[in-house]
Amino acid sequence: MERKQKAATLSGIFLLFLAVIVVLGNMLAFGTKARIDATENERFTLSEGSKRLVREELSEKMQVTLYVTTGLPKVDLFVRDLTNLIEEYEQAAGGNLEYTVIEPEGEEKEKAEKAGLQKLSLGQGSETSDQATITQGYMGIVFEYGSEREVIPYMNPDSISGLEFWITNKIRQIHDRAEDQYQRVGVIVKEGMKLTDAQLVPPQQGGQGPSFMSVMKQAFPFYKIEEVDLEGGDVEIDETLRGVMVLQASEDWTDKELARIDQFMMKGDKSLLVIAGAVNTKPSDATMKATLSTHNLEKLVGGYGVQMNTDLLVDYGLELRMPVRTQMGQQVLKLGPAFLYVPHVDGAEPDEQLLDNSFAGFFRLQEQTFPYASSLVPQPEKQPAAEVEVVARTTPFAYAEPGPSVDVKPTAELRPKGEQGSYPFAVSVEGKLKSALSGQVDGVEIPAESAAPSRVLVLAASHFLTNPFARSGNPPPMPPGMPPSMAMMGQKSGDPELTALAGAYVSSDGQYLMTTLVAFKNLLDWMTGDTDLLAVSAKLIGDPKLSYTDVKKPEIKPEDTEEVFAQKQEEYRSARSDLQQKVQWTVTLLPPFLFALIGLINWRRRESQRDNVKI
Repeated sequence: MERKQKAATLSGIFLLFLAVIVVLGNMLAFGTKARIDATENERFTLSEGSKRLVREELSEKMQVTLYVTTGLPKVDLFVRDLTNLIEEYEQAAGGNLEYTVIEPEGEEKEKAEKAGLQKLSLGQGSETSDQATITQGYMGIVFEYGSEREVIPYMNPDSISGLEFWITNKIRQIHDRAEDQYQRVGVIVKEGMKLTDAQLVPPQQGGQGPSFMSVMKQAFPFYKIEEVDLEGGDVEIDETLRGVMVLQASEDWTDKELARIDQFMMKGDKSLLVIAGAVNTKPSDATMKATLSTHNLEKLVGGYGVQMNTDLLVDYGLELRMPVRTQMGQQVLKLGPAFLYVPHVDGAEPDEQLLDNSFAGFFRLQEQTFPYASSLVPQPEKQPAAEVEVVARTTPFAYAEPGPSVDVKPTAELRPKGEQGSYPFAVSVEGKLKSALSGQVDGVEIPAESAAPSRVLVLAASHFLTNPFARSGNPPPMPPGMPPSMAMMGQKSGDPELTALAGAYVSSDGQYLMTTLVAFKNLLDWMTGDTDLLAVSAKLIGDPKLSYTDVKKPEIKPEDTEEVFAQKQEEYRSARSDLQQKVQWTVTLLPPFLFALIGLINWRRRESQRDNVKI
């Protein structure tokens, strides 16, 4: 009996001692406001790039004012997290930034509205009734630096995810404007795809939706994307540009135009971003018939060690699936095997990795969609002083369709052609480059090699920066010179099926719109060599959807009959469904089973110890 009392006393002392340690540890952590962030993307702490921005780039003090409204538990929690985040900026800045928190009342409300903040309806539902509490207030941030001012007019209290991205970009924006410091890149003017008409969303009220360029200017104004007109190759590219972009053309590139690009790259410390392949579609063409042609671009990129093929990649390993509602209200599944849905595969070998998210342009992205890609072949022997790496490829269940034309309208009946395999479609070349054309081309002098290391990325997905369904489904443009009143009366509507697909494409689970914008911003950072804030951009992306790449895709042969083809597809879907159910039941049952097993082992251990006690 005495032994039991002694054991109980010792156990009580041990538990009390443990509780004191836990309490003291929490008090110390609360006092220092230190946190350990174990997430891969540093979602709950400030990224090193944000810290360096406020510590090293700010030449004078920046004033940050938070206008918040409190009183609801959910909103109060958001305000606390927001304040903690801004305090991390202040601590990292070392005196270059200070913040204040204001709950607007009276004159402060007028001050908030004059600063550009928007009044919000802040609400929270009750967990015990159908009632909800609604209040009017403000939730925004004002940044002041020198004579410049910027504002985040409102924030969503339902989520703090992505806040660091927008705050850091506002700091970067106001700093660059005050210091007159911009990152300048050029985009070559050519008939074909343009950033100014690359549509992202379905047609809006009979007209085209916002373009990629308009969204970029609004979200990232610190980039200066300038049009570069080569005038047929008669004009040199401005050597003060950090890099140039080449987009999908609808006409052939001349040797002189390609020579001007090569001449620019040989100046050293320059970047070339090629977002073009062999797949060409016409705008406002609901048939979505594509012709295959590289328009002589293979001469330039081939010289840099990247062979561009004239084909269309169709991947049956990870095809894009989009839920679309028909006019009857039913939900059907549209398959888009020509829309490559490419995830990053954890643990994959470098030569098998589908999306290399260590590469700056795709940094920490877990998935990305690439419409209408063409295959590339890396040829490192052509650039011995540079690193030639594949940064995106298909699964082993893809086919390269040779054309000369192909129907790219989504259909579940699209049959595979060609040889099955894994095909690269994004290749980077970085280092001291040998000239792609060298010598003298049509009077253009080109050095034999670059004066300093330069960068080339060939992303052979011709419609990467546009919504293909919106582009093809747009109504045809009105004839030039027509009066506005007549234009409004004669405005035709877009194709209804493609408009529905365009909406599903933007709002699909793959987060096409957001991931594409972030990827393009990262590519601009890669072009300018400013990769310090890539980790901040990664925080804007949500968690990826599950993809069951362990399920082996059946080999589909061109000689398979319709019945065999349908049977193999059904077996694959059934295998995916079975694996999903196994994962579901494992996640549901395994934790309680392990908990019970540990309890059983502890019980048997204690019983064994009692049996071995000697009096």
